[in-house]
Amino acid sequence: MAKRNTDPISISTALGEFVQKNKLSKGIDKVDVSKAWFALNPAFETYTTSIRFDRETLFVNLSSSVFREELSYGKDKILSMINEELGREVVKKIVLR
Repeated sequence: MAKRNTDPISISTALGEFVQKNKLSKGIDKVDVSKAWFALNPAFETYTTSIRFDRETLFVNLSSSVFREELSYGKDKILSMINEELGREVVKKIVLR
């Protein structure tokens, strides 16, 4: 049986330990990347049909080919803006479909 720790700790520290112990960081990254994508521009919410984050790659399906082509010119800037929003480098590549 594990020894109980009776020392007081902050909630953020406790949650960080819980996430690390239970290996939940990948799932949390998926949610954070999705939120960061939609926070960049309100038009993204209009034209995005689905979004998936897998193995440091963000896959985004768009309903407008014109919008997809326009975004493809600024992939590097979008990539840096998403990572800046997250506060660390999570996304390495963006695939627009």
